[in-house]
Amino acid sequence: MNLKDLYINYFVSKGHKQIPSAPVVPENDPSVLFNTAGMQPLIPYLMGQPHPYGTRLTDYQKCIRTNDLDNIGDTYHHTFFEMLGNWSLGDYFKNEAIEMSFEFLTKVLNIPVERLAVTVFAGNDILPFDEEAYNKWISLGIPKERIAKTSLDNFWIAGETGPCGPDSEMFYFRSNDSIPTVFDPEDNRWVEIWNDVFMGYEKMEDGSIRELPKKNVDTGMGVERTVAILEGKTDNYTSSIWMPVINLIEEISKKPYEGNEKSMRIIADHLRTAVFILADPAGIKPSNTDQGYILRRLIRRAIRHAKNLEIDINSNWEEIIASKIMDNYENYYSEIKDNRNVVLEGLKNEKIKFNRTLEKGLREFEKVSNKNIDGETAFHLFDTYGFPLELTEELAKEKGLSVDTEGYKQKFKEHQELSRTASAGKFKGGLSSHSEIETKYHTATHLLNAALKLVIDNNVHQKGSNITEERMRFDFSCDHKLSEEEIKKAEDIVNNWISEGLDVRCDEMKKEDAIASGAECMFIEKYPDIVTVYSIGDVSKELCGGPHVKNTSELGHFKIVKEEASSAGVRRIKAVLE
Repeated sequence: MNLKDLYINYFVSKGHKQIPSAPVVPENDPSVLFNTAGMQPLIPYLMGQPHPYGTRLTDYQKCIRTNDLDNIGDTYHHTFFEMLGNWSLGDYFKNEAIEMSFEFLTKVLNIPVERLAVTVFAGNDILPFDEEAYNKWISLGIPKERIAKTSLDNFWIAGETGPCGPDSEMFYFRSNDSIPTVFDPEDNRWVEIWNDVFMGYEKMEDGSIRELPKKNVDTGMGVERTVAILEGKTDNYTSSIWMPVINLIEEISKKPYEGNEKSMRIIADHLRTAVFILADPAGIKPSNTDQGYILRRLIRRAIRHAKNLEIDINSNWEEIIASKIMDNYENYYSEIKDNRNVVLEGLKNEKIKFNRTLEKGLREFEKVSNKNIDGETAFHLFDTYGFPLELTEELAKEKGLSVDTEGYKQKFKEHQELSRTASAGKFKGGLSSHSEIETKYHTATHLLNAALKLVIDNNVHQKGSNITEERMRFDFSCDHKLSEEEIKKAEDIVNNWISEGLDVRCDEMKKEDAIASGAECMFIEKYPDIVTVYSIGDVSKELCGGPHVKNTSELGHFKIVKEEASSAGVRRIKAVLE
């Protein structure tokens, strides 16, 4: 039995209900491009909304993080990863959470106690030392020398405000050296494998912290890291999760993993992530914006490293590797099985496009290679044509030219700073509650969805949305550019419903009853058996996690500011509330 099954079975035996993994593209969270942590899809419930499955939950969640894309290629970074989690929503707290964590590690995974160490919150000028967690670990047999008290790393909050609290991290000694008596969290032979967060407080906008009436527990354990640890591997890519794919890359390239680790890791990691993005119900395709841009970068970087390994790019190498990846995951995620052809077609189409781009890049290189290559030109070749610096250097060397690598690095650094700034904006929402205006925009997406069904036809369905403080963006299935008349008509219908002051109602029911009642649903497989259904008068009914206004009269005036193509068969509307 693998780690995911062991984990779920254990927590189900402790009264937890397994909830389905949410899609990797968040349905209604404007703060991030992808679900980045197991707790992210649970934000409304951590904020106090009752969960249809009750107060004890567990799952394995698909996550994608792209903030350290340039680190992929080392032994332990991954773009896509799976996170195991268990939650208490105002049910048990520190004692029970720590007890279950300890029992799972030592009794189910059979990790010797002497290889475990933990950290607890040392306290600061606002909150006291977490004596309860400290005493609990002592009572379970962790010696005090193996419990480190820290302040900086043991207080958790996702955003700028919202639920927060001390946490306790568990570490495993991954080395054949003698285990030190005293635990030093800075000693990298100790590897963090699990984190229990005790959300007992709420940080307010003025910076003060108050105690929450309902205390939650949020835990997280990374599948890839833990499997590598349990198998005694210091390189995650040599664990049983990755080796079938690495072996296949060795076979296709006719090269060994040893000496070619970086390229093989990047191909394995990036194609796995691309598989999950392409299979996601959101229908993301490679493009130059948002999730589509990340997807394009991943596929193209994998292609470049396949070229490094002298793989014939025009062969079906990507299909062989992606098929192997899908075989490994289709029993856990139904969308992988259902969208196999979509994934393979998406990879193949982008490969063909990139091959053309590479040819254009080679022609562009010929134009500029009559003199030494300056940093700006080298970066332009990378940014526009996907030329890695080493390819530009290789081509320049053949012509006896030099490349200003320092200038390139400076331009690249500026580009990274811009990306980080944009990313910071995306992440700002965190775990804090949705603002009033974001709640209004969210409700407006439901009205627009219903209006477009009347204006175009009933087969229009939401394909994605993104909401900020300034505007809403709504993607929907449609095979033509909307006429001025259609845009005006949709706008008028929404404003008419706003002026009617329609009540917004929330009901809990079985998923099949919700669908039978005509409720619209964007990602049916994401929802548990008991769901929340939001109805706006008798004009809109959708499965949704919220948040919404109480009455449409709160929305103000709705105005469509732009209508454009998003991807094949998908149009995009940007609108504002005035």
